[in-house]
Amino acid sequence: MTTMYGLATQVEERLLSRNQIVEDFLSREAFRLAEACRSLSERFLQGGRLLAFGRGPYATDAQHVSVEFVHPVIVGKRALPALDISMLFRPWLEAILHPDDIVMGFGPPEGDAEIQSALKFANERNALTFALPGVDGSYAVEACAKDPFIHQEVIEVLYHVLWESVHVFLEHRELGHDVGDAGFLYPFLGQEKQETGDLISEVAGSIQMKAQRDSTLRAQVAREQAELISGASVAIHERLLRGGKLIIFGNGGSATDANDWAIDCVLPPSGYHPVPAVSLSLEPANISAIGNDVGMEAIFLRQLIAQACPEDVAIGISTSGGSRNIIVALEEAHKRKMLTVALLGYDGGEIKRRGVADFPIVVHCDYIPRIQEVQASIYHIIRENLEVLARGQA
Repeated sequence: MTTMYGLATQVEERLLSRNQIVEDFLSREAFRLAEACRSLSERFLQGGRLLAFGRGPYATDAQHVSVEFVHPVIVGKRALPALDISMLFRPWLEAILHPDDIVMGFGPPEGDAEIQSALKFANERNALTFALPGVDGSYAVEACAKDPFIHQEVIEVLYHVLWESVHVFLEHRELGHDVGDAGFLYPFLGQEKQETGDLISEVAGSIQMKAQRDSTLRAQVAREQAELISGASVAIHERLLRGGKLIIFGNGGSATDANDWAIDCVLPPSGYHPVPAVSLSLEPANISAIGNDVGMEAIFLRQLIAQACPEDVAIGISTSGGSRNIIVALEEAHKRKMLTVALLGYDGGEIKRRGVADFPIVVHCDYIPRIQEVQASIYHIIRENLEVLARGQA
């Protein structure tokens, strides 16, 4: 028999159990990751690109890496060339790979033979390779958890710290080319090239501090939001029993989380039952058409109007809580008596203040990578809860 108390207790336990795994992993890998960041910076300075790929839910990690490197959330950091080539990763590698490139392959805890084969191809052509997970590559790491959700969360922390830390090395080196009118964004340009060896220890220490910050935030969410997360899970389950579906949406890195959540529903881990879900962020033709013809504010609203039924669940993901296109879509869903759920950062922003989400789940933090890492734990746990509720196991 499923009880709200039992489910909330499980939510708290599962959030806290992740902390030791993440901390142990980053403590063990901190110096290797710092060295990998230095290698990344060297490849970027040589004109290399980051080519990322995965299959199924792991393709969303490639999407996330691409947007983080190209569109950094830290003002003043340079855009770094990155592409998600998951759709046809082997043919794309064979067509566009250069020796100076960086190739990053994502897969499940047990590995993926096709991903490993593509990484081997890239390695043989002198690319810098990241096997996430794997045993062969310039940087290869074995999965630290058999659970696919926890594994993916750890890997997200890994590539976030890669992205954050590579800029440390870039800013201590001479870039060697002129960026013209954009130079004011990069005050480190034109400085004398500096040695980076002494930075390794500093970056490794910073990586361990990021893991501790993650743990603090998860513990806070476990303490303050477990009942809200379990309540949202029960409400979503009830809508599914009525024939509803999940309609999930977000921008940027939150778009990749929306995509991952939807894929986790329809292509779940072994032993799970599929759950009907769609991601409005996984529709580039619709997004670009609506954004071009109407405006970016309507990219989710217009799709929701076309797709939604009263028994559905609208789920908006916004680290700021203030994304206008998320707000108007949730407002429309609220008017239609749909169940509305929001994963938010900062103080919950306008979404929480306006009351357009029946379940506003807030990670109280003002730094986007840490917000996203904890939000990944939250939506994975909600997905786990839906399976528990379907089986009546709580």
